[in-house]
This record gives sequence, C-alpha cells and structure tokens, in this order.
Amino acid sequence: MKDLTIYLNDHLAGSVGALELLDRLIDTYREKPLEKFFQGLRDDIRHDQEQLKDLMQKLGAEESTVRKAGAWMVEKLSRAKLALSEEAEGEVGLLLALEALVLGITGKRSLWRALHSASRTLPQLARMDYAGLENRAIEQCERVEAKRLEAARTAFQEK
Repeated sequence: MKDLTIYLNDHLAGSVGALELLDRLIDTYREKPLEKFFQGLRDDIRHDQEQLKDLMQKLGAEESTVRKAGAWMVEKLSRAKLALSEEAEGEVGLLLALEALVLGITGKRSLWRALHSASRTLPQLARMDYAGLENRAIEQCERVEAKRLEAARTAFQEK
C-alpha cells in the first residue's frame, strides 16, 4: 500500500501544479475569451482532484504536504520559462503552458487506467467509475490540444 500511496500523492501533486498554472492563466487572460476556457478546465480538474482525494481518504492514504508543496514550488519557478502575456513573447509561453496541461491530463488518464487495472487485484480500488474518469480526461485533453495547436499557429506565424 506504501507504493500506491506514493503513486497517488504524485498524481495529487500534479493536480496541485495544474490548478496553480490554471489560476495564473485565468489571471493573465482575465476578461478575454481564454479566461472562460481556463476557468472551465480548472473546474474540471478540481473535480477530478476531489475524486482522487476521496479515493485516497477511503484507502487511508495520507496526503503528502511535501509533494503538494513541491508541485506548488515548481509552478512558481516555471513562471520565468512560461512568460504569459498577450505580447508576442507571451504566445510561446501560452503554447508551453497548454503543452504542460496536455501532458498532465495525459498523465491523469494514465492514472485512471492504471487504477482500473489494479482494481482487479486490489478490491479497495474497485469503487470508482474509471471508464468515466478516463473519458473525462480524454475530453479535457482534446479541448486543451485544440487550443494548443491554435497557439502554435499564432506563436510560429511569420511576422
């Protein structure tokens, strides 16, 4: 169970980092069309995080404050790399931020798939709708990927 707790905490930390990044994106694009997009995505990821926390609680797995704090710190340190603004240099920052979100959501999908597989041998895990959670991750990934490709076209157009 120790390895499972570490695995779940790693994914919980990833969700903390994603929510921090989304808060920054929401602030950056306040009163712009992207604000609503990022707010909806944040709500979805927050809901998924709650599902993960509920599972951890039912399993008796303690949340690691160290891992969550680490994710928070990594997001803060990434701010220099992900310069977000509506200026030309911010376009690549937006692309990189969207790419980070796609990677994180893909990881979340992998989490749900792994837990579903493990639920066959660990009955405590057989309490969740993993197929539904995986489908949510797929839908989220498709939404973010569409925005990422749009950002790539904007960032790399000839000027």
